Amino acid sequence: MVSHFLLMVVFSLFVAVVFAVLMRDTPREQVRFGAAVFGGFIVSALVLGWLMFPF
Repeated sequence: MVSHFLLMVVFSLFVAVVFAVLMRDTPREQVRFGAAVFGGFIVSALVLGWLMFPF
């Protein structure tokens, strides 16, 4: 069975890679920006999930 968390991580990874390639020029900048976007997606999803848990 595939979990929601795994699907979120895979989606975040693909979106971060696309954003990094489209928005930055050098490979070093792409890796840094992609990692920041990926981390932002994961952290924000976990925080929002934690906040919505009581509902």
